[in-house]
Amino acid sequence: MSGVSDQPFRKLAARFGVGLVVSEMVASRQMLLNTRQSSRRMLFDPVEGPASIQLAGTEPEIMAEAARMSVDRGADIVDINFGCPAKKIVRKASGSAMMRDVPLATAIMAAVVDAVDVPVTVKMRSGWDDASRNAPELARIAEDLGIQLVTVHGRTRCQFYTGTADWDFIAEVRDNISIPLIANGDIRSIDDAYGCMKRSGADAVMIGRAAQGRPWFPGDVAYHFMTGQARAEPDIPERWAVLREHLDGMLSLYGVSNGIRNARKHIGWYLTGLPGAAEFRNVVNNTLDPAVIFDEMRRFHDRSLGVA
Repeated sequence: MSGVSDQPFRKLAARFGVGLVVSEMVASRQMLLNTRQSSRRMLFDPVEGPASIQLAGTEPEIMAEAARMSVDRGADIVDINFGCPAKKIVRKASGSAMMRDVPLATAIMAAVVDAVDVPVTVKMRSGWDDASRNAPELARIAEDLGIQLVTVHGRTRCQFYTGTADWDFIAEVRDNISIPLIANGDIRSIDDAYGCMKRSGADAVMIGRAAQGRPWFPGDVAYHFMTGQARAEPDIPERWAVLREHLDGMLSLYGVSNGIRNARKHIGWYLTGLPGAAEFRNVVNNTLDPAVIFDEMRRFHDRSLGVA
C-alpha cells in the first residue's frame, strides 16, 4: 500500500470507522537520514486513532533506532514489515525477503522489541514460496520475542497478488501462537471478511487493495462486525464528496503538481464502474490544474445524476 495509504487516505478510512490504520512502509535507513518522503510518511493526525508506524529494513541496529525515532515522533505502535513483495524492496533483502532469512528476521524483531516500550507488531507472508511456507514458525518466534500481534497475508512472496489467498493456511499460524492474529488477502466484501475469519481463526482482518477507491469499505466491515447490519454503499453525491475531500487532502500534503500526480490513481479507482470514467481519466491525466479537475468533477457528477 506504499503510495496509497498516506495520511489523507488514512484519515478518510478512520472517519468511516475502521479499527486501526497503519502508515505506509517507511525504510528505516531513510528515516535516520530524515528524507522528505520518510518524514511525510510519519505524519499522523489524532483523528486516525493510534499511530501505527510500519518499518522495513535489514539491519537490526538501524531498525531499532528507527523504532525509537518513531516513538519519539508519536508512534503508539511499531509494525515490522516482512510482507512487502515489491521487487525493489526484495532486491534490498527487505520486506518479504525476510521470509528466507529467519535468523535475521529474528534479530530484527528482538532489536525492535528491546528498543521501545510501545507494542511491536509484525506483518508477514505465508512464506517465500510454496516449498517454504514458514509463517507458523516465524510467528511463533515472534511471540516468544515479545511481538504482540501478527498479521499474515495468505500468499507467498512468489505469488505476489496472483492466485488466491490461502485463508486455511493462516489457521496453521493460529494453531502456533496465542497472541492476536490478523488475516489479510482477498477480502473484497463483507462475506469475504466473515469467511476469512471462520477459515483462518483470526481475530480480525486487514484490508488493503479492496479499499482503493473505497476508503469507506473497511469501516463498513467493522460496522457489520459490531452490529450485524450492513451500511448502504455511498451514493454518487456521497462518493464525489469523499473524492473531493481526498483530493483536497492530497493537494495540501504534496503540493499542487505532486498532489495531482499522486491522486490520479485514486481518481481512477473511485471512478471504477461509472459511465464516462475513461473521459474523466483522460482529462485528469493531462492537466496539473486543480481548477480543471474540479470543474470536470462537477460536470461528471451532474452527468452521473442525469442533470442537464
